[in-house]
Amino acid sequence: MSLLGFSSGLPLVLTGFTLRMWFTADHLALGLIGLTANISLSYTLKFLWAPVFDETRPPLKNLGRRRGWLLPVQLALAAGIAALGFSNPAAHIGLSLALGALVAFLSASQDILIDAWRIETFLPRAQGTALACYIWGYRAAMQVAGAGVIALSLRIGWQSCYVLMAILLLLGPLATYLAAEPERAPHHLTGFKDAVIIPFMEFLRRRGAVLIIAFIILFRLGEALGGVMLAPYYHYLGFNRAQIALANSPIVLAATLAGTAFGAFLVARLGVGRALLATGAFQTLALFLYPALGLFPGHPAMLVVIAATESFAEGLADAAFLTYLSGLCNKEHTAAQYALLSSLAPLALHTIGGLSGYMAAGIGFIPFYFCAAFAAVPAMVAMLIILQRYPPEKGEQNRKKPATT
Repeated sequence: MSLLGFSSGLPLVLTGFTLRMWFTADHLALGLIGLTANISLSYTLKFLWAPVFDETRPPLKNLGRRRGWLLPVQLALAAGIAALGFSNPAAHIGLSLALGALVAFLSASQDILIDAWRIETFLPRAQGTALACYIWGYRAAMQVAGAGVIALSLRIGWQSCYVLMAILLLLGPLATYLAAEPERAPHHLTGFKDAVIIPFMEFLRRRGAVLIIAFIILFRLGEALGGVMLAPYYHYLGFNRAQIALANSPIVLAATLAGTAFGAFLVARLGVGRALLATGAFQTLALFLYPALGLFPGHPAMLVVIAATESFAEGLADAAFLTYLSGLCNKEHTAAQYALLSSLAPLALHTIGGLSGYMAAGIGFIPFYFCAAFAAVPAMVAMLIILQRYPPEKGEQNRKKPATT
């Protein structure tokens, strides 16, 4: 599970922050850098083609239904990352963006198959341990593909780094080949309607469903706008690649894990509703640290402090937010509804986030980051209304009541 987690986390960063660092180093326009947010739309829409892996025979039938799909997808993913490494964004930006989108699509497909293999392989009491191993591998990969690649690019260049990451990704296919195929892989779905339409319509019939969906989409809007422009913003403030790599070091990883743990504690102590309000407010306030960073250009210590604080806030808010999403799911459609709801959460990043470069170029970085911070306010307003009218503690009642408006 740790190796599979590593294989899952590596391409996410290579098509996100690290790719934007590469584009920034090649002095590409901010608008083009912002468009990298759209190439990862596959992570949001993966529920649309997930039934294909249940309904069709795998290319490698001798490996079974899960591994027979997973192994060829992983090999194609490694090839896609290598192809992205051989591209030249400064000369052929369209090709680099297309290859990035292909890598994101294959990565999202890999995530679908790993989740299916995990759920069908491990007993319920072992799922927590398996998922914990997956997360640690995932986070380790994000460090390697983020801070590791950024630092190493100073020595061997971006292209060589991406080819090296493609070779490193072969740990995933190795794990898949050595793993056992689930003894029983029950045929849960009969088509797109059962997989997507029925669970989604059940959710839409509930009271407050439209407002809740709006809140889920808006929750990460500020983070979506600001996060896409971090690489060129750091460069604008005079930070070099070594300093940026330090800011994405294990210190930030530790801050994220600590925030997640403390967020879980708040959920247990305060309840989901109050914890969601407290952590959401803290995350909104933390977004104002980025325009404040403009007061300390070129100061690496301040960059690390602000990056660690924002990562702590992100982990803090995610713990309450994901718990809230889990509580929204009907037990009859838990897997399908969680996939749908969790796909809505990054929707702002992969759509509106693509406009961030044009906004930053038009109004300047500091005003842009103030706008990004205030963009989190609508979600806070929606959250207050939801907690007053449809509190999580009454979620079971809400799931049973049809919509009245």
